[in-house]
Amino acid sequence: MFNLLFSSIISDGTFTGGEFFVSTIVALLCGLVIAFSFGIRNRCSKSLVITLVLLPAIVELVIILVNGNIGTGVAVAGAFSLVRFRSTPGRGQEITGIFLAMAVGLATGMGYVGIAAVFTIIISGIHWMMHMTKWYTGNETVRTLRITVPENLDYEGKFEDIFEHYLVSYQYEEVKTSNMGSLYKLTLSVVPKANMSTKDFLDAIRTRNGNLDISLGRKIENTDSL
Repeated sequence: MFNLLFSSIISDGTFTGGEFFVSTIVALLCGLVIAFSFGIRNRCSKSLVITLVLLPAIVELVIILVNGNIGTGVAVAGAFSLVRFRSTPGRGQEITGIFLAMAVGLATGMGYVGIAAVFTIIISGIHWMMHMTKWYTGNETVRTLRITVPENLDYEGKFEDIFEHYLVSYQYEEVKTSNMGSLYKLTLSVVPKANMSTKDFLDAIRTRNGNLDISLGRKIENTDSL
């Protein structure tokens, strides 16, 4: 009985109507589990959640249609190579969710519905536990600081004493000009000290930069698009 869980439901290499509906239902249920696991308490958009729900069933249908045809398989591979998820910078969790959804679609498309279900439960459960227990939060303390300074202000060495007072560490990431060269925009990765007052920190900076724009936000992960 245990071995049957990891066997394909395809008996003669061709999908029947019943096998198709079973595979599709399993793919959609696995997609719901993946979407719930990767969407809970994450900053996932509604579009991504819908994608995670539907992607396994879509990939499953593609695999069913290929069904051993080498020419069709090459054409499908070329079509998939054109797919890009470029709407927003992808985070690691989002990319992992998409790959998991595609893997489940491949498994159900080949009839291995048991493997797809078990794999979905295991990976989604591990992801959920790791996220809920917050077993590693090192990178979450990194913030992005953006400071606008006038062109006549020598920003080098101007803010270091403030940074050392309020921050554990800091690193300049980018310096660029703006407004026809009349302004400089500094971008830094910073790690605030525990219980740092954001208001006091920003007030200290704006007394040095002529009260121009300052922003302190979460660190945005830059990852390559799929």
